[in-house]
Parts: sequence; C-alpha cells; structure tokens
Amino acid sequence: MPPEPPPPTLRLSLDREALAANWRALNHLSGTASAGAAVKADAYGIGAAQAVPVLRDAGCRDFFVAHWSEAAVVAALVGPASVAVLHGPQTPADAAYARALGVRPVINSLPQARIWRDAGGGACHVMVDTGMNRLGLSLAQLADPLVAGLEIDALLSHLASAEDDTPLNAAQLARWQEARRMAAHARASLANSAGIMLGEAYHGDLTRPGIALYGGVPCAALAPHIRQVVRPEAAIIQVRDLSAGDTVGYNATFTAPMAMRAAVISLGYADGYLRCWSGRGLFRSADGAALPVLGRVSMDMTIIDLAAAPHLREGDWVSADYSLPEAAATSGLSQYELLTLLGRRFQR
Repeated sequence: MPPEPPPPTLRLSLDREALAANWRALNHLSGTASAGAAVKADAYGIGAAQAVPVLRDAGCRDFFVAHWSEAAVVAALVGPASVAVLHGPQTPADAAYARALGVRPVINSLPQARIWRDAGGGACHVMVDTGMNRLGLSLAQLADPLVAGLEIDALLSHLASAEDDTPLNAAQLARWQEARRMAAHARASLANSAGIMLGEAYHGDLTRPGIALYGGVPCAALAPHIRQVVRPEAAIIQVRDLSAGDTVGYNATFTAPMAMRAAVISLGYADGYLRCWSGRGLFRSADGAALPVLGRVSMDMTIIDLAAAPHLREGDWVSADYSLPEAAATSGLSQYELLTLLGRRFQR
C-alpha cells in the first residue's frame, strides 16, 4: 500500500453552528410547515458527509438529492425514508434500486409513474410543473389513472422566480393549489429558500431550502436571518520579493509599482477559484489583514499581496473573502456557482 499523502494545502472551513442556525431560522420562517434540506451536489459543494449530520441533529427530517448516485451516502446518515431523489426513475433499474435502498423517488412524468408502478410501487413524491417547464407532470396529466394509483407522500412543485417580484409567483401558487385538489397526497411542498419569504400561502406542509442553508441570500428579506457557513482556505507555498517593474502571472497583467512582498497560494481555477477573481479577489490573514489578488489566477496557484501582513511566511494559511452575496457581486458568478464549483482538492 502506498503511504498516506501529506495533509492538503487547501481546506474548506465549515461553520457547523452557522449551518444549524440557518436551518433553524428557515424552519421558523416556514411557520407551520417543516423545513427540509436540498443536499444535492454534495450539499451544494460543502460536503454532504459533513453537512447532513449537522442538519439532521438540528432537526431536519427531509433531504433531497438529484442523482441516484447521491442517495446512499445521505440515506446512511439519516435513514432511507428521509431521502428523495429528484430526477426520478428513468429505468426499471432505477426503480429497483430505490425499492432496495428504501428511498423516495420523485415521479416527474407518466412514464416514470409506470416504471414505479411496474416495479411494485410504494411511497413516492410527485413533481408537478406549474410554470418552470423543467421537470414535472402537467395539471392535465394529474388526472391520469397512473397517478391515482401512486402512494404520494409529498406533492411537489418548484418556483421559477421566487427571489423576484413577479406575477409568475402567484400564477404558480394558483396552479399548485389546483394540483393539491386534484391528487391525493399526504404532504405538499412548493417553497425553496426565497419562496419561504413569499408568505404562508407558499409553505404547504414542507419547504425545501437549499442555497440559504449554506450562507446564500437569494432575496433581501432573508439577509438578517442567514449566516456565512463556508470559507475556502489555502496555504502559502512560496513568498516572493518583487522589485518595482516586475510583472506577475500569466500575460503580465500586474506590474509592481514599487518593491513589494507577494505570496503564492495553492489555489486556482481547477479548484473553482476562477479567473474572474483575477485582480479582484481578496484574501485575509488570521488577524483579518486584507491581501488582494495580484495578476491572473492560474490553474493551481494564485498570487496575493502581503503588504498588509508582512509577517506571513510559507506554510501559513489565508482565507478567501467568500461571503456569498458579496462574492457574487464581485465575481459575477451566482451564489450557487460559488459553492458548487469548489473542487475535490479541498479538505472538507
């Protein structure tokens, strides 16, 4: 067996109390509904193995993933009946896997309803398309006998523009309420993170926050309730002394105006810290000193200015300014991309 590798020089710092507090806040804002948790895409990039137990211990009982390959990890942490797979059974093999594992498939079409029925059926969720035209049965298809034969736990729909003041929200609400009258179900769910703030009518029995759990603020009304959860951190792998006129990085986009100290950190666009941060990004030392990015971000490295922290040396750690709303405004990336881009080389 090969020896264990040295500790990584990238880590993703997770504030577990902030994550738990965000779920509790969203659960409270959901009123009489309970808040579930979207933990697809490895809990939006922060690590399902780390995030799911925190959410479970905070009181969350419903967890949503997208792919079948994500289901077993979460089911082992919370129990299979608490896990739903949003993409649903595309093949009989998918349905057999769901039944063997004990997780809930989300039925998105009449062919999926037939696959689930033919596999032996059981408790499932059903997605209704109320205006997003992505996944889900139409209102007309809810009258199909295949749907009547399903054992529907949660009747779901998904808001397309919950963070915006748009008539589409009310239109989707009305269609979702019509769907509730058409199909027998134990619970109903419409609101995502921003949808929770649209009011009680949107809550149903179960809300499904995602980005807000992890520190994202999709609408201004959520800002007072949400705490930052993750901070990317990187180790300094080399300190350099620059002379006036020296250029930095690919294409020499930064020229030192004077003698300065710079540090190379082991973080680059292969890790999700994209080139859009070139000349814009900011890191912090442990004592909060601001360390701007110099020049272009490389695949595996970024160069930062040490003027505000001359004491830093090779092996010291710095953290990226990564409060999601502010980072999105600076980078031009969405808050969702900022999290899900974070690569596998981070120790979580």
